[in-house]
Amino acid sequence: MRVVFTAILALAVTPLQAQSDPAAKQRPKPSAHARAAKSRSSVSPKQPISIPLNQRERTTQILNRFTFGPRPGDVDRVLALGADKWFEQQLNPDSITDDALNKRLAAYPTLTMTPEQALTAFPDRATIKAVADEKLQPPADPSLAAVYEVQLVKLNQQETGKRKDAGADPADSSANDPHFAEQVNRDRAAATHIAGELFALPKEQRMAALIKLPVADRIAFTTYVSGEQRGLLLSQFTPRERELFNAMAANINSSSQIVTELSQAKVLRAILSERQVQEVMTDFWFNHFNVFIGKNSDQWYTTSYERDVIRKNALGKFRDLLLATATSPAMMVYLDNWQSVGPNSIANGVNPARPNAKKGNRGLNENYGRELMELHTVGVDGGYTQADVTALSAILTGWTVDRPHQAGLFVFEPRRHEPGPKQWMGHKMEASTVSDQTGMKEGIQALTLLAASPATAHFVSFKLAQRFVADDPPPALVDRMAATWLSTDGDIKAILRTMVESPEFNSRGSFRSKVKTPFEFVASAFRTTATDPVNPGALVQTLKTMGMQPYYALPPTGYAITADRWMNSSALVARLNFAYLLTSGKFPNQKFDSEHVLAIGLMSQPSIVAAGTSKSTQPVYRKAAFAAVPGTSGSAVSGQDFALSLLESSLVGGDLSAQTNELIHQQLGKLITPSSAPTDSLNLLMALVMGSPEFQMR
Repeated sequence: MRVVFTAILALAVTPLQAQSDPAAKQRPKPSAHARAAKSRSSVSPKQPISIPLNQRERTTQILNRFTFGPRPGDVDRVLALGADKWFEQQLNPDSITDDALNKRLAAYPTLTMTPEQALTAFPDRATIKAVADEKLQPPADPSLAAVYEVQLVKLNQQETGKRKDAGADPADSSANDPHFAEQVNRDRAAATHIAGELFALPKEQRMAALIKLPVADRIAFTTYVSGEQRGLLLSQFTPRERELFNAMAANINSSSQIVTELSQAKVLRAILSERQVQEVMTDFWFNHFNVFIGKNSDQWYTTSYERDVIRKNALGKFRDLLLATATSPAMMVYLDNWQSVGPNSIANGVNPARPNAKKGNRGLNENYGRELMELHTVGVDGGYTQADVTALSAILTGWTVDRPHQAGLFVFEPRRHEPGPKQWMGHKMEASTVSDQTGMKEGIQALTLLAASPATAHFVSFKLAQRFVADDPPPALVDRMAATWLSTDGDIKAILRTMVESPEFNSRGSFRSKVKTPFEFVASAFRTTATDPVNPGALVQTLKTMGMQPYYALPPTGYAITADRWMNSSALVARLNFAYLLTSGKFPNQKFDSEHVLAIGLMSQPSIVAAGTSKSTQPVYRKAAFAAVPGTSGSAVSGQDFALSLLESSLVGGDLSAQTNELIHQQLGKLITPSSAPTDSLNLLMALVMGSPEFQMR
């Protein structure tokens, strides 16, 4: 289908140069400062036109910016309720029931676990090794103990050279290792036999029977049970039983299951949650306070970071959010503050009682102190110096994590804290000793000052306006949001109200002016078509292909939220391919009903009325937008044109441009023949609309 998309790409790609993938490598400090400075001071020479939106357009604007895409009928429902009333309801998410989503999320037990519980359920290699070396005790729970038995045997086999990767194809190595091929064939036969025995049991007895099998049989079954039998078995397991099966099936490090569950849950929340503003703001703040889930122990800390730090505080006070991120093990691990040690601290060998003791070589780690100011609060031009970075890093020594490799909690360790007074950002921080909690108070004081800083109010207001209004937001709007910040002590709800009520947000110039990120595009494709995401794992893989895998933004800047990163040929080809696979029913294990989508569009378009029939007895319809479509008269259009009109209204919320319409007709003419099934034509039409420049905007 690449040939089909070539013409559409010519419309969609902007003149902006595509930037390199931010997840491809660590961010060099100079370029980071340049990006931060640009986001603080860059102003477009063309400000949004101050023509106000009508009520329907304003409703559409709010839904486009504060949901992951309007669902069919959402605009009419919110218009009837009142956009401002809907927004106020959304600002209080606890008042909104979310039963359908919660039912789906019940399949992911790690979402409600503490980091320690998650690591126990899905141990990493280091944990299994520690148990093997008798440095840790295996869990007392019989089910988890069965998992550890499997993992310990796998570890022993690998270390003694008796084990290859689970699931390996014997054909890959049978020529050189016939014994391995024979073992795989025996294991597959055993898996088939065990499957028959398990399916003969009532489903509530199957897991109990499985964990009672000898370890070798458990390994054979969880590794080589056939795909169809595996799928049926997993579908009939409880979430807890699926968790046990996956942990036994994994190679020696099974903690990747924690990441899998969190990533799939993020996709489901975006598509299915009724608490859309909370989810959009959770996505914004996670990106602002980014952590990389692939770094060390963040694979089991990130779930609680998003749940207990970001989502919990996404609509509260910024100071509370800032303090929560600063005391999160996920942030301490990601930006290395857990390793930072005061040069003159007891932990570094300095002891006032022993003035001649040899000083150690441990010291400050400035990563968190730098990013805390540059990216989280005041911005790169917020008035700080390198000396301030060093001072703040010293202030935050002792903020660490207890046993980070075993899912320990955040702690303040006075022995690591740099003692003495410190000059920082024009403030003299109170002196601290090495034996009390004064050092923790120093850090809280610094964070409180940062949260209340006018520079922070302006910088973070700019980032909010950049996400929700325009890539280069109007300075006057940012100033008003910053003023609200300072007058309300950083109340996020009040700042959002100032933005949503502003003439800039409600102007023609900002309407459908923001390019969807890949995550927003994929979520909107499902929401706009009312499609149930039955295979969220495949959607996570799609986002990885598109360069926006959830929780895998490597640099502290997170993923880009502006058009220059996402509007380029390769990115749009990936979107178009996804749209075609989805609408044609070729996306893995995902149903799509194009006729249902068309019917939804028909029911929501009372203004389009039949005007008779054409000479070929096909119904024709009147619609002014088709006046510019080649081959139509503007007063009578074909059924295909009518279908396109409905899809424009239901998927985009308005007409496509005449140029886009013409290109879509050209592609349909090339690929659809008289012998083509009507559904093939409709599926392709829907894919082309999803791939249109207009659908890429929100």
